[in-house]
Amino acid sequence: MVEEARDAMEYDVVIVGAGPAGLSAAIRLKQLAEAAGGKISVAVLEKGAEVGAHILSGAVIDPVSLNELIPDWKAKGAPLDTPVSEDKFVVLGPAGAASLPMFMMPPLMNNHGNYIVSLSNFTKWLGAEAEALGVEIYPGMAASAPVFDEAGALKGVVAGVFGIAKNGEKKSDYQPGMELHGKYVLIAEGARGSLTKGLLEHFELSKGRDPQKYGIGIKELWEVPASQHRPGLVLHTVGWPLDDKTGGGSFMYHWGERLVSVGYVVHLNYKNPYISPFDEFQRHKLHPEIRQHIEGGKRLAYGARAITEGGLQSVPKLAFPGGALIGCAAGFVNVPRIKGSHNAMKTGMLAAEAAFAALQQGRQRDTLEEYEAAYRASRVYRDLKLVRNAKPLLSRNGTFWGGVLGMVDMWSNTLLAGFSPFSGTGALKHGKSDAAATEKAKKHRPIAYPKPDGTLTFDKLTSVYLSNTNHEEDQPAHLTLKDPSVPIKVNLRDYAEPATRYCPAGVYEVLYDEKGANPRFQINAQNCVHCKTCDIKDPSQNIVWVTPEGGGGPNYANL
Repeated sequence: MVEEARDAMEYDVVIVGAGPAGLSAAIRLKQLAEAAGGKISVAVLEKGAEVGAHILSGAVIDPVSLNELIPDWKAKGAPLDTPVSEDKFVVLGPAGAASLPMFMMPPLMNNHGNYIVSLSNFTKWLGAEAEALGVEIYPGMAASAPVFDEAGALKGVVAGVFGIAKNGEKKSDYQPGMELHGKYVLIAEGARGSLTKGLLEHFELSKGRDPQKYGIGIKELWEVPASQHRPGLVLHTVGWPLDDKTGGGSFMYHWGERLVSVGYVVHLNYKNPYISPFDEFQRHKLHPEIRQHIEGGKRLAYGARAITEGGLQSVPKLAFPGGALIGCAAGFVNVPRIKGSHNAMKTGMLAAEAAFAALQQGRQRDTLEEYEAAYRASRVYRDLKLVRNAKPLLSRNGTFWGGVLGMVDMWSNTLLAGFSPFSGTGALKHGKSDAAATEKAKKHRPIAYPKPDGTLTFDKLTSVYLSNTNHEEDQPAHLTLKDPSVPIKVNLRDYAEPATRYCPAGVYEVLYDEKGANPRFQINAQNCVHCKTCDIKDPSQNIVWVTPEGGGGPNYANL
Protein backbone atom coordinates (compact mmCIF):
# COMPACT_ATOMS: atom_id res chain seq x y z
CA MET A 1 0.00 0.00 0.00
CA VAL A 2 1.42 3.38 -1.05
CA GLU A 3 1.34 5.95 1.74
CA GLU A 4 -0.50 9.12 0.78
CA ALA A 5 1.60 12.25 0.39
CA ARG A 6 0.64 15.04 2.78
CA ASP A 7 1.77 18.58 3.34
CA ALA A 8 3.88 19.10 6.44
CA MET A 9 4.26 21.95 8.91
CA GLU A 10 7.46 22.24 10.93
CA TYR A 11 7.58 23.36 14.57
CA ASP A 12 10.07 23.26 17.37
CA VAL A 13 7.55 21.48 19.61
CA VAL A 14 4.24 19.82 18.74
CA ILE A 15 1.83 19.06 21.58
CA VAL A 16 -1.09 16.64 21.19
CA GLY A 17 -3.93 17.61 23.51
CA ALA A 18 -5.07 21.01 24.77
CA GLY A 19 -5.74 19.99 28.36
CA PRO A 20 -4.05 21.31 31.50
CA ALA A 21 -0.84 19.37 30.80
CA GLY A 22 -0.51 20.29 27.14
CA LEU A 23 -1.34 23.96 27.61
CA SER A 24 0.95 24.27 30.64
CA ALA A 25 3.78 22.84 28.55
CA ALA A 26 3.05 25.27 25.73
CA ILE A 27 2.91 28.27 28.06
CA ARG A 28 6.14 27.25 29.80
CA LEU A 29 7.97 26.88 26.48
CA LYS A 30 6.96 30.39 25.43
CA GLN A 31 7.89 31.81 28.84
CA LEU A 32 11.35 30.23 28.67
CA ALA A 33 11.95 31.51 25.14
CA GLU A 34 10.91 35.02 26.11
CA ALA A 35 13.16 34.95 29.18
CA ALA A 36 16.08 33.83 26.99
CA GLY A 37 15.41 36.56 24.44
CA GLY A 38 14.66 34.04 21.71
CA LYS A 39 11.76 32.48 19.87
CA ILE A 40 10.22 29.03 19.79
CA SER A 41 7.40 27.71 17.59
CA VAL A 42 4.78 25.65 19.42
CA ALA A 43 1.66 23.99 17.99
CA VAL A 44 -1.09 22.37 20.07
CA LEU A 45 -3.59 19.97 18.49
CA GLU A 46 -7.00 19.45 20.08
CA LYS A 47 -9.55 16.89 18.85
CA GLY A 48 -12.46 18.70 20.52
CA ALA A 49 -14.41 21.32 18.61
CA GLU A 50 -12.88 23.95 20.90
CA VAL A 51 -10.40 24.05 23.74
CA GLY A 52 -12.05 22.55 26.82
CA ALA A 53 -14.78 20.74 24.88
CA HIS A 54 -13.58 17.30 26.00
CA ILE A 55 -12.29 18.27 29.45
CA LEU A 56 -14.17 16.73 32.36
CA SER A 57 -13.25 16.58 36.01
CA GLY A 58 -14.83 17.08 39.45
CA ALA A 59 -13.04 19.40 40.09
CA VAL A 60 -11.26 20.69 43.15
CA ILE A 61 -7.95 22.08 41.98
CA ASP A 62 -4.80 22.52 44.02
CA PRO A 63 -3.35 25.82 42.69
CA VAL A 64 0.27 24.91 43.44
CA SER A 65 1.22 24.46 39.77
CA LEU A 66 -0.82 27.43 38.62
CA ASN A 67 0.93 29.61 41.21
CA GLU A 68 4.22 28.57 39.67
CA LEU A 69 3.17 28.86 36.02
CA ILE A 70 1.15 32.08 36.14
CA PRO A 71 1.71 33.75 39.54
CA ASP A 72 -0.69 36.62 38.75
CA TRP A 73 -3.54 34.33 37.72
CA LYS A 74 -6.03 36.12 39.96
CA ALA A 75 -5.35 39.47 38.29
CA LYS A 76 -5.64 37.79 34.90
CA GLY A 77 -9.11 36.50 35.69
CA ALA A 78 -8.56 32.76 36.02
CA PRO A 79 -11.95 31.14 36.74
CA LEU A 80 -11.06 29.97 40.25
CA ASP A 81 -13.81 31.81 42.07
CA THR A 82 -14.98 29.42 44.79
CA PRO A 83 -12.44 28.58 47.51
CA VAL A 84 -13.14 25.45 49.55
CA SER A 85 -14.75 26.50 52.84
CA GLU A 86 -16.06 23.19 54.20
CA ASP A 87 -14.67 19.66 53.86
CA LYS A 88 -16.77 16.55 54.60
CA PHE A 89 -16.12 12.83 54.20
CA VAL A 90 -19.13 10.56 54.71
CA VAL A 91 -19.66 6.80 54.71
CA LEU A 92 -23.06 5.89 53.28
CA GLY A 93 -25.18 2.92 54.25
CA PRO A 94 -28.53 1.82 52.80
CA ALA A 95 -30.43 3.62 55.56
CA GLY A 96 -28.09 6.28 56.87
CA ALA A 97 -24.71 7.99 56.85
CA ALA A 98 -21.78 8.58 59.18
CA SER A 99 -19.33 11.49 58.88
CA LEU A 100 -15.66 10.85 59.51
CA PRO A 101 -13.81 13.55 61.46
CA MET A 102 -11.40 15.34 59.12
CA PHE A 103 -8.66 15.34 61.78
CA MET A 104 -8.42 11.57 61.28
CA MET A 105 -7.46 12.11 57.65
CA PRO A 106 -3.82 12.47 56.61
CA PRO A 107 -2.90 16.12 55.93
CA LEU A 108 -2.79 15.50 52.18
CA MET A 109 -6.57 14.93 52.23
CA ASN A 110 -7.25 18.47 53.46
CA ASN A 111 -8.72 20.75 50.79
CA HIS A 112 -7.94 24.02 52.57
CA GLY A 113 -6.49 26.45 50.04
CA ASN A 114 -7.98 24.63 47.05
CA TYR A 115 -10.66 25.87 44.66
CA ILE A 116 -13.83 24.35 43.20
CA VAL A 117 -13.76 24.89 39.44
CA SER A 118 -15.07 23.84 36.10
CA LEU A 119 -11.94 22.27 34.61
CA SER A 120 -13.41 22.80 31.15
CA ASN A 121 -13.68 26.56 31.79
CA PHE A 122 -10.24 26.67 33.40
CA THR A 123 -8.77 24.96 30.35
CA LYS A 124 -10.43 27.48 28.04
CA TRP A 125 -8.78 30.24 30.07
CA LEU A 126 -5.39 28.50 29.89
CA GLY A 127 -5.85 28.24 26.12
CA ALA A 128 -6.40 31.98 25.83
CA GLU A 129 -3.26 32.59 27.91
CA ALA A 130 -1.26 30.30 25.62
CA GLU A 131 -2.52 31.99 22.47
CA ALA A 132 -1.64 35.41 23.91
CA LEU A 133 1.95 34.17 24.15
CA GLY A 134 1.96 33.09 20.49
CA VAL A 135 1.09 29.39 20.83
CA GLU A 136 -0.73 28.09 17.74
CA ILE A 137 -3.74 26.04 18.85
CA TYR A 138 -5.67 23.95 16.34
CA PRO A 139 -9.04 22.76 17.71
CA GLY A 140 -11.07 20.22 15.79
CA MET A 141 -7.86 18.53 14.63
CA ALA A 142 -7.63 14.93 15.78
CA ALA A 143 -4.12 13.45 15.75
CA SER A 144 -4.83 10.08 14.18
CA ALA A 145 -1.40 8.52 13.62
CA PRO A 146 2.25 8.93 14.61
CA VAL A 147 4.98 9.78 12.11
CA PHE A 148 8.48 8.37 12.64
CA ASP A 149 11.75 9.49 11.08
CA GLU A 150 14.35 7.25 9.42
CA ALA A 151 16.03 6.57 12.77
CA GLY A 152 12.75 5.47 14.39
CA ALA A 153 12.21 8.59 16.50
CA LEU A 154 8.78 10.18 16.76
CA LYS A 155 8.82 12.93 14.17
CA GLY A 156 5.28 14.18 14.39
CA VAL A 157 1.64 13.25 13.91
CA VAL A 158 -0.98 13.08 11.19
CA ALA A 159 -3.91 15.39 11.91
CA GLY A 160 -6.98 16.76 10.21
CA VAL A 161 -8.12 13.80 8.11
CA PHE A 162 -11.70 14.50 6.99
CA GLY A 163 -14.20 13.22 4.46
CA ILE A 164 -13.93 9.41 4.63
CA ALA A 165 -17.30 7.66 4.34
CA LYS A 166 -18.55 4.75 6.44
CA ASN A 167 -17.55 2.33 3.69
CA GLY A 168 -14.01 3.68 3.67
CA GLU A 169 -14.34 5.56 0.38
CA LYS A 170 -13.33 9.19 -0.03
CA LYS A 171 -16.20 11.67 -0.13
CA SER A 172 -16.27 14.85 -2.22
CA ASP A 173 -15.01 16.89 0.75
CA TYR A 174 -12.13 14.52 1.47
CA GLN A 175 -9.04 16.03 3.06
CA PRO A 176 -5.97 13.82 3.57
CA GLY A 177 -4.85 15.83 6.56
CA MET A 178 -1.35 17.04 7.14
CA GLU A 179 1.71 16.13 9.11
CA LEU A 180 2.88 18.33 11.95
CA HIS A 181 6.56 17.75 12.61
CA GLY A 182 8.40 18.74 15.74
CA LYS A 183 11.90 18.53 17.05
CA TYR A 184 10.07 17.14 20.07
CA VAL A 185 6.47 15.90 20.33
CA LEU A 186 4.70 15.95 23.70
CA ILE A 187 1.73 13.62 24.10
CA ALA A 188 -0.97 15.05 26.37
CA GLU A 189 -4.04 13.07 25.28
CA GLY A 190 -5.34 12.28 28.77
CA ALA A 191 -6.34 8.85 30.06
CA ARG A 192 -6.09 5.96 27.58
CA GLY A 193 -5.25 8.09 24.55
CA SER A 194 -5.09 6.19 21.26
CA LEU A 195 -1.68 7.57 20.26
CA THR A 196 -0.38 6.97 23.77
CA LYS A 197 -1.53 3.36 23.67
CA GLY A 198 0.39 2.76 20.45
CA LEU A 199 3.53 4.52 21.65
CA LEU A 200 3.55 2.59 24.93
CA GLU A 201 3.66 -0.62 22.92
CA HIS A 202 6.03 0.63 20.18
CA PHE A 203 8.69 1.87 22.59
CA GLU A 204 7.92 -0.69 25.36
CA LEU A 205 7.43 2.16 27.81
CA SER A 206 5.45 0.07 30.32
CA LYS A 207 8.06 -2.68 30.56
CA GLY A 208 8.74 -3.43 34.22
CA ARG A 209 5.77 -1.33 35.37
CA ASP A 210 2.44 -2.41 36.78
CA PRO A 211 -0.55 -2.26 34.41
CA GLN A 212 -2.33 1.06 34.44
CA LYS A 213 -5.53 1.06 36.50
CA TYR A 214 -8.61 3.16 35.78
CA GLY A 215 -11.90 4.38 37.14
CA ILE A 216 -14.92 5.69 35.27
CA GLY A 217 -16.01 9.12 36.46
CA ILE A 218 -19.61 10.17 35.71
CA LYS A 219 -20.69 13.71 36.46
CA GLU A 220 -23.76 15.96 36.39
CA LEU A 221 -24.04 19.70 36.89
CA TRP A 222 -27.10 20.97 38.76
CA GLU A 223 -28.59 24.37 39.44
CA VAL A 224 -30.20 24.33 42.88
CA PRO A 225 -32.43 26.67 44.90
CA ALA A 226 -30.51 29.39 46.72
CA SER A 227 -31.69 28.02 50.08
CA GLN A 228 -29.84 24.75 49.38
CA HIS A 229 -26.66 26.26 48.01
CA ARG A 230 -23.56 26.14 50.24
CA PRO A 231 -20.72 27.69 48.21
CA GLY A 232 -17.38 26.10 49.04
CA LEU A 233 -18.77 22.80 50.37
CA VAL A 234 -16.75 19.72 49.36
CA LEU A 235 -18.42 16.38 50.12
CA HIS A 236 -16.90 12.99 49.37
CA THR A 237 -18.58 9.66 50.12
CA VAL A 238 -17.87 5.94 49.97
CA GLY A 239 -20.16 3.00 50.56
CA TRP A 240 -23.73 2.54 49.33
CA PRO A 241 -24.86 1.70 46.70
CA LEU A 242 -21.62 -0.19 45.88
CA ASP A 243 -20.84 -3.31 47.87
CA ASP A 244 -17.65 -3.58 49.87
CA LYS A 245 -15.84 -5.51 47.13
CA THR A 246 -16.45 -2.84 44.48
CA GLY A 247 -14.27 0.24 44.74
CA GLY A 248 -15.59 3.73 44.17
CA GLY A 249 -17.25 6.74 45.72
CA SER A 250 -18.84 10.07 45.05
CA PHE A 251 -17.99 13.76 45.00
CA MET A 252 -20.19 16.80 45.40
CA TYR A 253 -19.03 20.41 45.13
CA HIS A 254 -21.10 23.57 45.67
CA TRP A 255 -19.73 26.46 43.62
CA GLY A 256 -20.49 29.42 41.36
CA GLU A 257 -24.02 30.83 41.14
CA ARG A 258 -26.20 28.11 42.72
CA LEU A 259 -24.25 25.36 40.95
CA VAL A 260 -23.60 21.89 42.35
CA SER A 261 -21.31 19.37 40.68
CA VAL A 262 -22.23 15.83 41.65
CA GLY A 263 -20.50 12.74 40.38
CA TYR A 264 -19.53 9.16 40.93
CA VAL A 265 -16.36 7.16 40.34
CA VAL A 266 -16.39 3.38 39.98
CA HIS A 267 -13.03 1.62 39.90
CA LEU A 268 -12.89 -0.42 36.71
CA ASN A 269 -11.34 -3.47 38.37
CA TYR A 270 -14.81 -4.53 39.52
CA LYS A 271 -15.57 -8.23 39.17
CA ASN A 272 -19.33 -8.37 38.60
CA PRO A 273 -20.10 -7.93 34.87
CA TYR A 274 -23.68 -6.94 35.71
CA ILE A 275 -22.59 -3.67 37.33
CA SER A 276 -23.62 -0.51 35.49
CA PRO A 277 -21.59 2.46 36.78
CA PHE A 278 -24.13 4.87 35.28
CA ASP A 279 -27.03 3.23 37.13
CA GLU A 280 -25.05 3.02 40.37
CA PHE A 281 -24.63 6.78 40.11
CA GLN A 282 -28.33 7.35 39.49
CA ARG A 283 -29.19 5.16 42.48
CA HIS A 284 -26.63 7.02 44.62
CA LYS A 285 -28.50 10.31 44.11
CA LEU A 286 -31.56 8.83 45.84
CA HIS A 287 -29.72 8.56 49.17
CA PRO A 288 -31.06 11.19 51.62
CA GLU A 289 -27.53 12.48 52.23
CA ILE A 290 -27.21 13.33 48.51
CA ARG A 291 -30.75 14.14 47.41
CA GLN A 292 -31.11 16.91 50.00
CA HIS A 293 -28.55 18.92 48.04
CA ILE A 294 -30.12 18.61 44.57
CA GLU A 295 -33.84 17.95 45.12
CA GLY A 296 -35.86 20.76 43.60
CA GLY A 297 -32.96 21.68 41.34
CA LYS A 298 -32.44 21.35 37.60
CA ARG A 299 -29.89 19.15 35.86
CA LEU A 300 -27.90 21.25 33.38
CA ALA A 301 -25.12 19.05 32.01
CA TYR A 302 -23.76 15.51 31.93
CA GLY A 303 -20.48 13.84 31.04
CA ALA A 304 -18.19 10.87 31.68
CA ARG A 305 -14.46 10.19 31.44
CA ALA A 306 -11.99 7.49 32.44
CA ILE A 307 -9.51 8.39 35.18
CA THR A 308 -6.01 6.96 35.64
CA GLU A 309 -5.69 5.31 39.06
CA GLY A 310 -2.50 3.26 38.87
CA GLY A 311 -0.33 5.91 40.49
CA LEU A 312 3.39 5.50 41.09
CA GLN A 313 3.60 1.81 40.15
CA SER A 314 1.93 2.32 36.78
CA VAL A 315 3.71 5.44 35.52
CA PRO A 316 5.51 4.29 32.35
CA LYS A 317 8.88 5.45 31.09
CA LEU A 318 8.07 9.06 30.25
CA ALA A 319 10.56 9.91 27.50
CA PHE A 320 11.35 8.13 24.24
CA PRO A 321 13.14 9.11 21.01
CA GLY A 322 11.49 12.30 19.79
CA GLY A 323 8.85 12.71 22.44
CA ALA A 324 7.45 12.38 25.93
CA LEU A 325 4.23 11.58 27.81
CA ILE A 326 2.79 14.28 30.05
CA GLY A 327 -0.29 14.57 32.27
CA CYS A 328 -2.84 11.78 32.38
CA ALA A 329 -1.36 10.21 29.25
CA ALA A 330 1.16 8.85 31.75
CA GLY A 331 -1.13 8.85 34.80
CA PHE A 332 -0.31 11.19 37.70
CA VAL A 333 -3.65 11.21 39.54
CA ASN A 334 -3.45 11.07 43.33
CA VAL A 335 -6.35 8.66 43.93
CA PRO A 336 -7.10 9.36 47.64
CA ARG A 337 -7.11 13.12 46.94
CA ILE A 338 -9.09 12.63 43.69
CA LYS A 339 -6.78 15.19 42.14
CA GLY A 340 -4.53 15.14 39.11
CA SER A 341 -4.70 18.52 37.39
CA HIS A 342 -1.92 20.05 39.48
CA ASN A 343 0.35 17.09 38.69
CA ALA A 344 -0.62 17.14 35.01
CA MET A 345 0.31 20.81 34.80
CA LYS A 346 3.61 20.28 36.58
CA THR A 347 4.68 17.37 34.36
CA GLY A 348 3.85 19.50 31.32
CA MET A 349 6.10 22.22 32.71
CA LEU A 350 8.91 19.75 33.49
CA ALA A 351 8.80 18.31 29.97
CA ALA A 352 8.77 21.82 28.50
CA GLU A 353 11.84 22.77 30.51
CA ALA A 354 13.70 19.65 29.39
CA ALA A 355 12.73 20.17 25.75
CA PHE A 356 13.69 23.84 25.79
CA ALA A 357 17.10 23.11 27.32
CA ALA A 358 17.70 20.43 24.67
CA LEU A 359 16.75 22.80 21.85
CA GLN A 360 19.11 25.42 23.26
CA GLN A 361 21.87 22.81 22.99
CA GLY A 362 21.00 22.15 19.36
CA ARG A 363 19.49 18.75 20.06
CA GLN A 364 16.37 17.23 18.53
CA ARG A 365 14.48 13.93 18.46
CA ASP A 366 16.59 12.28 21.11
CA THR A 367 15.30 10.94 24.43
CA LEU A 368 14.66 13.64 27.04
CA GLU A 369 16.15 11.73 29.95
CA GLU A 370 16.30 15.04 31.83
CA TYR A 371 12.50 15.07 31.98
CA GLU A 372 12.44 11.62 33.58
CA ALA A 373 15.05 12.71 36.12
CA ALA A 374 13.17 15.94 36.86
CA TYR A 375 9.95 14.00 37.47
CA ARG A 376 11.68 11.68 39.96
CA ALA A 377 13.03 14.70 41.84
CA SER A 378 9.73 16.58 41.74
CA ARG A 379 6.81 17.09 44.12
CA VAL A 380 4.72 15.02 41.66
CA TYR A 381 6.78 11.94 42.46
CA ARG A 382 6.67 12.69 46.18
CA ASP A 383 2.90 13.23 45.98
CA LEU A 384 2.35 9.83 44.35
CA LYS A 385 4.79 8.03 46.63
CA LEU A 386 2.83 9.00 49.75
CA VAL A 387 -0.30 7.31 48.42
CA ARG A 388 1.26 4.47 46.39
CA ASN A 389 -0.40 1.70 48.41
CA ALA A 390 -3.89 3.16 48.76
CA LYS A 391 -5.27 1.65 45.57
CA PRO A 392 -3.71 -1.84 46.01
CA LEU A 393 -4.98 -1.99 49.61
CA LEU A 394 -8.51 -1.16 48.46
CA SER A 395 -8.34 -3.76 45.70
CA ARG A 396 -7.12 -6.49 48.06
CA ASN A 397 -9.15 -5.76 51.18
CA GLY A 398 -12.37 -4.07 50.03
CA THR A 399 -13.65 -0.59 50.73
CA PHE A 400 -13.91 -0.77 54.53
CA TRP A 401 -10.72 -2.53 55.57
CA GLY A 402 -8.86 -1.30 52.52
CA GLY A 403 -9.80 2.25 53.47
CA VAL A 404 -8.71 1.74 57.08
CA LEU A 405 -5.39 0.22 56.06
CA GLY A 406 -4.93 2.92 53.45
CA MET A 407 -5.29 5.61 56.12
CA VAL A 408 -2.72 3.85 58.29
CA ASP A 409 -0.37 3.60 55.33
CA MET A 410 -0.74 7.26 54.35
CA TRP A 411 -0.20 8.44 57.93
CA SER A 412 2.89 6.24 58.17
CA ASN A 413 4.27 7.57 54.88
CA THR A 414 3.60 11.13 56.01
CA LEU A 415 5.18 10.78 59.45
CA LEU A 416 8.02 8.39 58.55
CA ALA A 417 9.33 10.04 55.38
CA GLY A 418 7.86 7.57 52.90
CA PHE A 419 8.02 4.35 54.94
CA SER A 420 5.04 1.99 54.72
CA PRO A 421 4.20 -0.77 57.24
CA PHE A 422 2.98 -2.85 54.27
CA SER A 423 5.74 -2.35 51.70
CA GLY A 424 8.63 -0.56 53.40
CA THR A 425 10.00 1.98 50.96
CA GLY A 426 8.71 -0.06 48.02
CA ALA A 427 5.19 -0.35 46.66
CA LEU A 428 2.46 -2.98 46.62
CA LYS A 429 1.60 -4.41 43.20
CA HIS A 430 -1.66 -3.91 41.32
CA GLY A 431 -1.73 -7.34 39.69
CA LYS A 432 -4.03 -7.92 36.74
CA SER A 433 -5.52 -5.37 34.37
CA ASP A 434 -9.05 -4.00 34.83
CA ALA A 435 -10.27 -6.06 31.86
CA ALA A 436 -8.85 -9.26 33.33
CA ALA A 437 -10.53 -8.53 36.68
CA THR A 438 -13.98 -9.11 35.16
CA GLU A 439 -15.44 -12.45 36.22
CA LYS A 440 -17.82 -14.73 34.33
CA ALA A 441 -21.51 -13.87 34.59
CA LYS A 442 -22.38 -17.27 36.08
CA LYS A 443 -20.58 -16.25 39.30
CA HIS A 444 -22.91 -13.26 39.79
CA ARG A 445 -26.56 -12.31 39.77
CA PRO A 446 -28.07 -9.63 37.52
CA ILE A 447 -28.74 -6.31 39.27
CA ALA A 448 -32.26 -4.85 39.11
CA TYR A 449 -31.75 -1.09 38.93
CA PRO A 450 -34.73 1.20 39.61
CA LYS A 451 -36.31 2.90 36.63
CA PRO A 452 -35.37 6.59 36.27
CA ASP A 453 -37.91 9.04 37.63
CA GLY A 454 -36.96 11.91 35.30
CA THR A 455 -36.53 14.24 38.27
CA LEU A 456 -33.50 13.03 40.20
CA THR A 457 -32.57 10.01 38.11
CA PHE A 458 -32.34 9.72 34.34
CA ASP A 459 -31.62 7.33 31.48
CA LYS A 460 -28.46 7.25 29.39
CA LEU A 461 -29.82 8.75 26.21
CA THR A 462 -31.40 11.71 27.99
CA SER A 463 -28.06 12.25 29.69
CA VAL A 464 -26.02 12.03 26.48
CA TYR A 465 -28.23 14.77 25.03
CA LEU A 466 -27.00 17.10 27.80
CA SER A 467 -23.37 16.36 26.88
CA ASN A 468 -23.85 18.09 23.50
CA THR A 469 -22.32 15.07 21.80
CA ASN A 470 -22.26 15.06 18.02
CA HIS A 471 -20.38 13.13 15.34
CA GLU A 472 -20.40 13.24 11.56
CA GLU A 473 -22.59 10.21 10.81
CA ASP A 474 -21.07 9.22 7.47
CA GLN A 475 -17.61 8.24 8.71
CA PRO A 476 -16.02 4.95 9.73
CA ALA A 477 -16.99 3.95 13.27
CA HIS A 478 -14.29 5.02 15.70
CA LEU A 479 -15.24 2.13 17.98
CA THR A 480 -13.69 -0.79 16.18
CA LEU A 481 -13.74 -4.55 16.80
CA LYS A 482 -10.71 -6.75 16.29
CA ASP A 483 -13.10 -9.65 15.71
CA PRO A 484 -16.79 -8.82 15.04
CA SER A 485 -17.88 -12.26 16.28
CA VAL A 486 -16.48 -11.87 19.81
CA PRO A 487 -19.28 -9.74 21.37
CA ILE A 488 -21.87 -12.47 20.76
CA LYS A 489 -19.80 -15.66 20.68
CA VAL A 490 -17.67 -14.83 23.70
CA ASN A 491 -18.78 -11.77 25.66
CA LEU A 492 -22.52 -12.44 25.58
CA ARG A 493 -22.05 -16.12 26.35
CA ASP A 494 -19.51 -15.71 29.15
CA TYR A 495 -20.02 -12.19 30.54
CA ALA A 496 -23.62 -11.27 29.56
CA GLU A 497 -21.98 -8.68 27.27
CA PRO A 498 -20.97 -6.04 29.85
CA ALA A 499 -20.46 -3.36 27.18
CA THR A 500 -24.20 -2.72 27.37
CA ARG A 501 -23.70 -1.72 31.01
CA TYR A 502 -20.20 -0.30 31.51
CA CYS A 503 -20.65 2.26 28.72
CA PRO A 504 -22.22 5.41 30.26
CA ALA A 505 -23.59 6.62 26.93
CA GLY A 506 -25.69 3.75 25.53
CA VAL A 507 -23.25 3.10 22.69
CA TYR A 508 -23.49 -0.70 22.78
CA GLU A 509 -26.63 -2.82 22.41
CA VAL A 510 -27.45 -6.48 21.93
CA LEU A 511 -30.52 -6.73 19.70
CA TYR A 512 -32.71 -9.77 19.03
CA ASP A 513 -35.20 -10.67 16.33
CA GLU A 514 -38.98 -10.72 16.89
CA LYS A 515 -38.69 -14.23 18.38
CA GLY A 516 -36.08 -13.16 20.92
CA ALA A 517 -33.39 -15.10 19.09
CA ASN A 518 -30.39 -14.44 16.81
CA PRO A 519 -28.66 -11.77 18.90
CA ARG A 520 -26.53 -9.18 17.14
CA PHE A 521 -24.19 -6.53 18.49
CA GLN A 522 -24.92 -2.92 17.58
CA ILE A 523 -22.59 0.05 18.03
CA ASN A 524 -24.21 3.49 18.24
CA ALA A 525 -20.97 5.43 17.74
CA GLN A 526 -22.79 8.77 17.52
CA ASN A 527 -23.53 8.54 21.27
CA CYS A 528 -19.88 8.18 22.30
CA VAL A 529 -18.66 10.74 24.85
CA HIS A 530 -15.02 9.64 24.43
CA CYS A 531 -14.73 8.28 27.97
CA LYS A 532 -12.58 5.29 26.79
CA THR A 533 -14.21 2.83 29.22
CA CYS A 534 -14.87 0.27 26.48
CA ASP A 535 -11.22 0.24 25.40
CA ILE A 536 -10.27 -0.40 29.03
CA LYS A 537 -12.93 -2.75 30.43
CA ASP A 538 -13.88 -5.06 27.55
CA PRO A 539 -12.96 -8.48 29.03
CA SER A 540 -11.84 -9.77 25.62
CA GLN A 541 -9.93 -6.58 24.80
CA ASN A 542 -11.68 -6.70 21.45
CA ILE A 543 -12.87 -3.07 21.32
CA VAL A 544 -10.30 -0.56 20.10
CA TRP A 545 -11.07 3.16 20.36
CA VAL A 546 -9.60 5.22 17.50
CA THR A 547 -10.02 8.92 16.80
CA PRO A 548 -13.10 10.02 14.86
CA GLU A 549 -13.04 13.13 12.70
CA GLY A 550 -11.82 16.12 14.65
CA GLY A 551 -14.51 18.19 16.33
CA GLY A 552 -16.68 15.16 17.07
CA GLY A 553 -17.69 14.06 20.54
CA PRO A 554 -19.03 16.01 23.53
CA ASN A 555 -18.88 19.76 23.97
CA TYR A 556 -18.78 20.32 27.70
CA ALA A 557 -19.71 23.62 29.30
CA ASN A 558 -19.13 24.27 33.02
CA LEU A 559 -18.05 20.62 33.54
